Formats: sequence, C-alpha cells, structure tokens
Amino acid sequence: MNLDLTEHVISSQTIATGGMLTVKCDQVRLPNGNVGQREYVMHPGAVLIIPLLPNGNVVLEKQFRYPLHQVFIELPAGKIDAGEDILLTGQRELLEETGYSATEWLAIGHQHPCIGYSDEVIHMYLARGLTLGLHQRDEDEALEVFDVSFADCLGMIQNGQITDGKTIIGLLMAEKYLQTHV
Repeated sequence: MNLDLTEHVISSQTIATGGMLTVKCDQVRLPNGNVGQREYVMHPGAVLIIPLLPNGNVVLEKQFRYPLHQVFIELPAGKIDAGEDILLTGQRELLEETGYSATEWLAIGHQHPCIGYSDEVIHMYLARGLTLGLHQRDEDEALEVFDVSFADCLGMIQNGQITDGKTIIGLLMAEKYLQTHV
C-alpha cells in the first residue's frame, strides 16, 4: 500500500527576498487533514564541477564562507542564472573560478542538499580535458585554487579537511563513476 504523503498548500507568504534567495512560509494541509506550517528557502539551483587534470588530480578551491566564518575546501560550483542552461552554468563557473576550461563534460547526477528547508538542486558534472587560462572571478570572489590526487581528496574527507556536503557527494559520485567507466 502506498500512502499519499503529499502536503497541499493552503496559503503562501514571502517572508524575505534577497539577491539570490527567497524565504517563504506556507500553511499546508497535511495528509492526516491537519494544518501545518512550512518555512523554506527558494534557491535558483547550482552546478558542481569535478575537474580532473590529465594526471588524475582534482582541482579544488579554498574559499571563506561567511555564514560559518571559516575557510572551506570545495569543488568549483555556482548558481544557475535565470534561464541559463545547466551545462553552460558549469562551463562558466569552472572558467570564472579556476581559469580552466574542459573539452569533456559528463553529467553524473544531482543532489538536494537541504531537503528540510530548501528547494535547491545541485547538478554535478565531471570535467576532463582541462586547459588552463585566466580566471574571470567576480569582484567579490577570493579563492585559492590548487590540485591534489583523487586519493588525497578522499583522505581529506575522512580526516575532516573537506566537510562541505556538495563536495563530499560530488567526489564520491565521481569516484563511483570512474570505477565503473575506466
């Protein structure tokens, strides 16, 4: 037996709107007939890139993340602009942040990083055939770009150097893909 677990919107209110995010508060009818409240963040979506150099190393970034007041090690990623093709977002973000362009782009899945409070989806691409050019970072972006072996990336997850969820999932998905598609 499959239960209908759908919650139906009774009313919706926008609490805040920013440059990228919108915060909503909805009254919903629950499957049992009761009324509940759901607060959530609307996000335009993003693309995560796992850039692999010819020697097998992965291109990573160090970036300060304001909400946690900490520098994190991450894979390149960025938000999808309104009406922008997902692959073009990945290509644009890789070049902007790292200076690399790639000749081979493989979609390896997507993830929903915050299902309890956001509608964000992150599309993941493995990028190969990398060529280094000049980065085109936004004026408010400060990054340190570096590369390490894939094995070291996995070790950095295990020892807590990489704690960013999208990066962890992207690396593990890429590892699985590479094991089955040599």
